[in-house]
Amino acid sequence: MEEYIEKKQPIVGRGDHAYFLAAVFCFWLATYIYAPVFGVYLQEIGFRFSAIGIILGAYGITQVLLRFPLGILSDFLQKIRKHLFVGGFIAALLSTLMLIFFDSFAMVLTARLLGGVTASMWVMATVLYSHYFSAGRASKAMGIMQFVTVATQFFSMAVSGWLVHQFGWTFPFWTGAAASILGAFFAWRIKEIQPSEKPAAHRNAALHIKETIRLPHLKGLTFLSMIAHAALFITIFGFSPIYAAALGVGEQSFIWLTCAFFIPHAAASLSLVFYRLDPGWNKPVLTICFILTAVFLFAVPFTHTLASLSSVHLFIGLALGFIFPLLLSEVVLASPPAFKMSAMGFFQSFYALGIFLGPLAAGMIADQMGLGAVFMTTGFLCVAAAIFVLLSAGRRKSVFD
Repeated sequence: MEEYIEKKQPIVGRGDHAYFLAAVFCFWLATYIYAPVFGVYLQEIGFRFSAIGIILGAYGITQVLLRFPLGILSDFLQKIRKHLFVGGFIAALLSTLMLIFFDSFAMVLTARLLGGVTASMWVMATVLYSHYFSAGRASKAMGIMQFVTVATQFFSMAVSGWLVHQFGWTFPFWTGAAASILGAFFAWRIKEIQPSEKPAAHRNAALHIKETIRLPHLKGLTFLSMIAHAALFITIFGFSPIYAAALGVGEQSFIWLTCAFFIPHAAASLSLVFYRLDPGWNKPVLTICFILTAVFLFAVPFTHTLASLSSVHLFIGLALGFIFPLLLSEVVLASPPAFKMSAMGFFQSFYALGIFLGPLAAGMIADQMGLGAVFMTTGFLCVAAAIFVLLSAGRRKSVFD
């Protein structure tokens, strides 16, 4: 796997890709190794659904606040991109150590806020890696990143329940701390390719922000991603394991629910690495995927066994696996070179509203109306997203024109 970025740029070799993808693996391992059992852990230490929703949503608060400013900052100060990426691992280390040694609401909340700081640095990773490829191969770069992300999330969630069963509740946090240290090492060694465009140092910052927000399609793509991320963090990263526990499923059996969701999820992302989907198919594929997600979310309250719950999550994972890389590649392609980091920062910052508001609202709904209502409400959100895509097709300037 070798790419020429520009004629004057050095070759990016297999070793450079390996270091970068190893850093990505550790980046998500540090955050997701405890994700599938975290909600159940919070129940174990005495938190109500509403408090659990606040803590789970806190992961998105710092992303909302940081990702767009970081994107702007990175466009103006290109030399610190890698340093900020490394800083994400330091925040992850502090977060996991706090979860190991403290269990009060304030400290757990702070730890998740720091976890959001780590995730905010993903904007650095996506654009740094996009420079390893020519502009026309943006979908391949994002497909690879999405596949490694999903594969790491799958591995993390597959083993976390077993780790808790074998070694106790804090062991996944220790694993996350070790991944943070190892990831910082890999991130420090990645090759940084400077883009050919002139740095934005002499542009007016306020004008740059306004021009970023005015980029065609960006707000529509962000809205769709916000709903998709809300669905992801309400379900498999939030209340699906809690629903499974309510059915009597033990932590060591969460692996079956995880496999059902993440194997098709990863396969969908991987398919876009090897098969270049014609952009003209983006609208129908996204519409179908949002509708599929909604249908099977509506089915969750009617499942009463691990097998039926896992079967439903198989289709949710498959549909979301197509949605994320398609939206991400659209943002890369729609962004002029001088605005790539700013646009990605805007996109990732405001879709993080879904990561924040989704679990927060879900916790309140669960307290008031039960766990079943959480999945029904999320299904209606996905119906709204499908309608948005369909309506955009009727306008001359749609989000995907």
